Amino acid sequence: MEKITLQLPYYEGNIYVGEEVLSERLPKLLEGREGFVVTDSNVYALYSELFERYFKTTPTIVIPAGEVYKNMTTLSQILEGMISSNLHRTARVFVVGGGVVGDIGGLASSLYMRGVSYVQIPTTLLAQVDSSVGGKTAVDFGGVKNSVGAFYQPEEVLVDPTFLKTLPTRELACGLGEIVKYATLDSDIFDSLQKNLDNLDALPFLQSMILPCLRKKVGVVEKDEKESGERKCLNVGHTTGHAIELQSGLSHGESVLYGIEVETAMAMQAGVCEEEYGQQLLQIVQKALCVFSETNPTFGDAEALVKNALLDKKNVSDGKICMAVTQKKGAWTMFTLDSSAYKTGLEERLNKIQKK
Repeated sequence: MEKITLQLPYYEGNIYVGEEVLSERLPKLLEGREGFVVTDSNVYALYSELFERYFKTTPTIVIPAGEVYKNMTTLSQILEGMISSNLHRTARVFVVGGGVVGDIGGLASSLYMRGVSYVQIPTTLLAQVDSSVGGKTAVDFGGVKNSVGAFYQPEEVLVDPTFLKTLPTRELACGLGEIVKYATLDSDIFDSLQKNLDNLDALPFLQSMILPCLRKKVGVVEKDEKESGERKCLNVGHTTGHAIELQSGLSHGESVLYGIEVETAMAMQAGVCEEEYGQQLLQIVQKALCVFSETNPTFGDAEALVKNALLDKKNVSDGKICMAVTQKKGAWTMFTLDSSAYKTGLEERLNKIQKK
C-alpha cells in the first residue's frame, strides 16, 4: 500500500493506494464514530458485498447514477438523509463512487452542520487518477457545469485499483481524458503514453498511471489549493471539454479529450504550442479516442458551444475565452481568444474531427 500526503497550511490528508486499502483503513475509520454513506445506484448494485461487509449498519443514501443527477435536488436529498439519520458534527461521511458521487457527496459534507469529515472511496479510473483528490466539490446549476460548489478537503482518499476490473471499457476510457491531461503537464507521464499508444486500454497500464497522476495533482494542489494560479493547469482541455459535455451528452473523459484536441490545435495555430510537440500530443489524444466505441460524435451547435465556453470560471473579461493549454513538453500557459476567433477555430477543428 502506497501513501501520498497532501500538505496544506491548515490541513494534512492522506491518500492510500493499493489493493488492501479498504481492509486496512475502513475498520479503523468506522470504529467508534457515526458514519454515513453516499453512493449511487450503479455502485450500490455492483459492489453489494462491499456495502454488506463494511457498511451493513451504516445509514446509506443511494442516489441515481449519472451526471444529470448532479444537481441541487439530489444535493437536498442527501442533506435530508443526513438530518433524518440524526448525524452530529463529529460524523464521518464515506463517499463511494465515481466523479459525480465524489463531487456531490463532498459538497454535502461541506454544508452539513457547516462541515463534517468525509472520506473519498473512488471506484472509477477518472475519480482514482483525478477528481477524488484536491477538495473540489460541486453540483451543476443553471446549465453550467460545477457552478455551485466549495473547496473542501477529504480526510482520507482510499484508492483501490481492483475496482477497475469491474468497469466496462467505456468507463475505463473516461479516465483517459484526465490521464492525457496529466501528460500535458508531466514529461514522464507523456513518455509513458507515447510508449503505450497501442496499449492505452490495457488494465495493468491504466492502473500503473494512478500513482503518477495523483503525485502530480498533489504537487499542484499544494502550491495552489484554490486555483488562483498554478492549479489552473489542471483545466487543460476543460474549457472546450465542458462546453462539449454540456451540449453533446458525451462523457466527461471523452469531452476532455476533444477539448484537448481542439485547444491544442488553436494554440499551435497561434504559435503558443510548439508544432512538433503538439502533433505528438494530438496523436496520443486520437489514440485515446479510439478506445471509445462512438466514432461519429455529434458536438451540437457552435454558437451554443461558444456560449457554454464563455460561462467557464476561468474567464476574466466579457467576450474573452481563457484556456489552459500546453506549450511544450511539461509546460503550460493561459491562452485567451475573443469569442469570434474562438468560434472560428472551434468550427475548423470540429469539422476536421467529424470528417475523419
